[in-house]
Amino acid sequence: MTIGGHLEELYGLPAFTFPGTGETTGLPEPDAVAWRIAAATYDAGNAWTEVFARFCAAVDTTRVRALIVGVWEDAYDSAPSHVIEALVAARDRLPALRAVFLGDIVFEECEISWITQGDVAPLLAGFPELEEFGVRGGQGLVFPALRHDGLRKLVVETGGLPVEVVRGVGAGELPALEHLDLWLGTSWYGADSEVADLAPILSGARLPRLRHLALRNSEIQDEVAAAVASAAVVARLDVLDLSMGTLGDDGAAALLGGQPLTHLRKLDLHHNYIGEALRQRLRETLEPAGVEVDLDQDDAERDEDDDGTVHRYVAVGE
Repeated sequence: MTIGGHLEELYGLPAFTFPGTGETTGLPEPDAVAWRIAAATYDAGNAWTEVFARFCAAVDTTRVRALIVGVWEDAYDSAPSHVIEALVAARDRLPALRAVFLGDIVFEECEISWITQGDVAPLLAGFPELEEFGVRGGQGLVFPALRHDGLRKLVVETGGLPVEVVRGVGAGELPALEHLDLWLGTSWYGADSEVADLAPILSGARLPRLRHLALRNSEIQDEVAAAVASAAVVARLDVLDLSMGTLGDDGAAALLGGQPLTHLRKLDLHHNYIGEALRQRLRETLEPAGVEVDLDQDDAERDEDDDGTVHRYVAVGE
């Protein structure tokens, strides 16, 4: 599966694409939408920073609450350092900004695992009142251990998440974080973390307010589930999301044999490879307690070799 559609909302606001070229009259109120800023095309000579400059001239940026960074020129080859620099340079003009998504790029513009990212620390440091931050693309992504007292939601979408990013998130100080969503991905596209690298996250020691944990889109989803089954952080979660990966019977059995999950509001396991017997046990164990259990398998693809070996795939790779 690829990502075929742009974000429809951010920070609870509907997404609106600022016109890359042409008329800018009749725009929505500055605080009514999440503004999507994107280079017009790869070859139109209309760079992201030029579109952003037009946006700043046309919109009362002091009221803007959410920004979605769409495709920049040469996203295959160039990190968005110029984008981050432009945003940080404009921070005094964006006092109300509370949410940023960096890299709302669909497959027709650049496949997720070919998006070139860079160091996002300057962006987070430049906006200490940011409450939501998301980034798409793991190639070249740098997320060092940092402190951010305002961040409530962090989303990292990749087809292959570098281990240093996992370790950076785990070693950071994010005392306000309530929602953490990591797409771990596959080694085919750069994922090189092991379950042990998740230990600081699963302990919850640096994440006192975490209520929604997603560790998904992983080729080691069974091992992740086994670690989660005994993780201290789970007892205070409302939502546990292990979806989009290669979760099978081993992972499902580990969840059923671990700590109780009946306190959850939702257990999301969609895109899984769990057999019917264990799927039924999950439903019978959790649904009577009021837990919403998503076991949808509709898009879970598999191949079987002549010798019977079954190959499972994460939902989003390339």
